[in-house]
Amino acid sequence: MTTPPPDSAAPQPAPTAAEAKKLPAPPPPPEKEGLTTRQKIGLGVLIVLALVALGFVIWVVIFWAGHPASAAIWRDIFIIFMALESFVIGVALIILVVQLAVLTNLLRHEIQPILESTNDTVNTVRGTAQFVSDNLTEPIIKLNSYVAALEKVANTLSAFFSLGRKK
Repeated sequence: MTTPPPDSAAPQPAPTAAEAKKLPAPPPPPEKEGLTTRQKIGLGVLIVLALVALGFVIWVVIFWAGHPASAAIWRDIFIIFMALESFVIGVALIILVVQLAVLTNLLRHEIQPILESTNDTVNTVRGTAQFVSDNLTEPIIKLNSYVAALEKVANTLSAFFSLGRKK
């Protein structure tokens, strides 16, 4: 039985889960240059809306130039609207300041003690490491060096005394 060549039109079996994990990830698709169709449509709609808004503003200015009484009414409505907007912005700023005070309180009374406790723990660990180094590790290293020196002296002496013996 022969297997079809890999470039044939025969369907290939789907890889198992274990084989899928071994296969390298396919390369990402190449990025297209320019705008997509959706972006082009969105841009066209924004341009049309901007032109309509500009035309409306020009029409209103021309209309109000011919009807000053109507312009005065709309001016008064706009001034009232701006006063309400200023009130809303003021309330938002007050809420922002209160939230900033709450955050400052949180940092001062909850985060700072946690940081101080962590700093104390780090200092304790540093002291413990220094204590172990001074009282356990360093003496063991010195003892090992003395033992190694005595072993070397003993080997040298035994070699020196064995030179005089004949076998």
